[in-house]
Amino acid sequence: MDLSAHTLATLFEQLGLPSTESAINEFIDQHSPLDPQLRLEEASFWNPGQRSFLMEAQAEDSDWTEMVDHLDAFLRR
Repeated sequence: MDLSAHTLATLFEQLGLPSTESAINEFIDQHSPLDPQLRLEEASFWNPGQRSFLMEAQAEDSDWTEMVDHLDAFLRR
């Protein structure tokens, strides 16, 4: 079991996205605000693998859930 603390950068790495602070900020700026009626994993900018990872993280209340929730909040600002 992976006991390392997850960060927004490691979440982006897990999603196969650039994970520098500037890349994360650019991603959030480009894709926000997310429609309040839309679940995070339903957003059109995810590929199938990313969508699946986000769905599983939430459904299984995994150790990634907190960071997925943070990303969701950032995209809804």
